[in-house]
Amino acid sequence: MSGLVKCLLGMGNPLLDIMADVDQAILDKYEIKLADQILAEDKHQPLFKELAAKSDVQYVAGGATQNSIRAAQWLLQVPGATSYFGCVGDDEYAEKLRKAAQDGGVNVQYHVDTSTPTGTCATAVMGGERSLVANLAAANNYKVDHVKQPENWALVEAARVIYSAGFFITVSPESILLVAKHCAANNKVYCMNLSAPFISQVPPFKKTLMDAMPYVDFLFGNETEARAFAETEGWATEDVAEIALKVSAFPKENGSRPRIVVFTQGKDPTIVASFGKIAQYPVIPLAKEKLVDTNGAGDAFVGGFLSQIVAGKEIPEAVRAGNFAANVVIQRSGATFPEKPDGFTWL
Repeated sequence: MSGLVKCLLGMGNPLLDIMADVDQAILDKYEIKLADQILAEDKHQPLFKELAAKSDVQYVAGGATQNSIRAAQWLLQVPGATSYFGCVGDDEYAEKLRKAAQDGGVNVQYHVDTSTPTGTCATAVMGGERSLVANLAAANNYKVDHVKQPENWALVEAARVIYSAGFFITVSPESILLVAKHCAANNKVYCMNLSAPFISQVPPFKKTLMDAMPYVDFLFGNETEARAFAETEGWATEDVAEIALKVSAFPKENGSRPRIVVFTQGKDPTIVASFGKIAQYPVIPLAKEKLVDTNGAGDAFVGGFLSQIVAGKEIPEAVRAGNFAANVVIQRSGATFPEKPDGFTWL
């Protein structure tokens, strides 16, 4: 395991989650829905202050990609096995994010924008489900020049696997394509996530996704995101397995390995499509009374999955680790992890 230093790199939107329990009235007031993830509009701005004023408010280091990298680091338990790029402000929130990541062993290399505050994510929780409203702020100002800096490009070159959630598409398409092409040219693994329906539904974002698709070795998503993607492609199906197979068959630049599509389905089996075949993996059952919060479950699954890919494990092991990480997270408040991954055995 000691050979895994700097093996996994994430590039994404670092956000500090402002998380609190809400009722239906707040969801209706801000026209937001549970299990949805959107970018903040002007009408959503008061939501951040309203959550921050609640007595049960929690601040958790977040951002989808950063959550996944933290989850992978937690399972790998090798200091510096993971690195992360993203843009933050020069403020207290940035320090909270940096400390949480570094305490977890992640090598964070933030680009600091001194003129813009650190991004936040309003996380409205009700009945174990959540609605996410992201105010990107500084996270929206990441530039490809940061990737190209010699000390940062050295981390790109050292990485075996590079991952970005689809949300990063809205920020720096140039960075995505630069590292994706590097991975294809050097037989490394590049991974992306559909992340939210709007990534497929908004034409400029869909174009960036499709521009990157030929370089994607692993594509993640959930059933809702898969169906939204299929609808934008004009496919007359809502069958998640069929959609996964179709996406896995898209043209690919690096022909030495197939594209593998991984779609989670909540409590239903995880779908994995590759080599023109479908495999289904059951999730770990959890009693309803043990469910605390689904926030970060998908991110944790990806992190667990990637922890095994960088270690050279096979797909069943990757899914097992992903399910383990997700199962731990949904029994906690927010995308947080205990100190050690007790109960997980490396095979």
